[in-house]
Order: sequence, then structure tokens, then C-alpha cells
Amino acid sequence: MRELRIRVLIGVFAVAGVLSWAGARLWNSVGTLPSVPLAAPIVLGLIAVVLLATALSIRARLKAQRERRPEAKGVDPLMAARAVVFGQSSALVAALVSGMYGGTGVFLLESLDIPARRDQAIYAGFSVLAGIGVIVAAIFLERVCRLPEDDDHNTGAASTT
Repeated sequence: MRELRIRVLIGVFAVAGVLSWAGARLWNSVGTLPSVPLAAPIVLGLIAVVLLATALSIRARLKAQRERRPEAKGVDPLMAARAVVFGQSSALVAALVSGMYGGTGVFLLESLDIPARRDQAIYAGFSVLAGIGVIVAAIFLERVCRLPEDDDHNTGAASTT
């Protein structure tokens, strides 16, 4: 399984932000602007909490397994792989959604004197922060589930017997 690249997430965030900002300018020229839902930062925050709880649970189980505690439950490799895939997909979607709300929020900064737009800018800002939380939790989950490196790959020596 390939590791999640920060550069890809930043690229998705930036492209989505620019397109969203341009779309918001275009949409505003028509007369209205789609709203940023209040539920957006809440849902992203819940996903971040689920990812963090999963990572902490797997980390505790792996630690108990390494210490060979008698009551330790093992970590099923398939379950860990599914958790990593969930984390990676959540991080990609969070980068996209955060970029969209970030671009809209930047556009809304021009009209903070209007109370409704100020509220939308606040929701967009919290959505970006919650999306960053999802990305951080996903990267942490991926690091927890990483397999230890093989010694042959670390030293570059191949066994020839």
C-alpha cells in the first residue's frame, strides 16, 4: 500500500481552493452565493475523532502485543489495512472539501460587514480547520499502522547464501 503524500493533499487543497474562489466570484455575479452548511465542520470534526480513536486503539493494541501481555488482543492485518484505506480516503476528501470551503471563505472575507456572509465565512473557516484535523488524524493513523522496515531493505545488503 502506498503512503499518503502531503504534496498531493496540498495540491488538491490549493486547486480546489482556487476553483472554489473563482466559482464563488462567478456565482456572486449572478446575485446569490451557495451557503456553507453549519454541519460541514461538525461532520469533518466527527470524522477526525473517529480516525484518531481508531489510531489510538490500534496503537494501544500493538503496544500490548509487543509487550506480550497475556490479555492483549492482536491486530488483524486486514482490519489495519482497511483503517489505513479509510484514513487515506478521508484525508483526500477532507483536502478537497477544505479547499472548497477555504476558497469560498476567502471570497467571503471581502464582505464581512454583511452579517449573513460573516457567519458563512466563520463556518468556512471552521470547516477548513476541521478538514486539517481529519488530515492530521489520517496521517497519524497511517503512521501507527506502518509495518516495521525489513532489515535487508535498510542496509541494502542482500542475503546470498
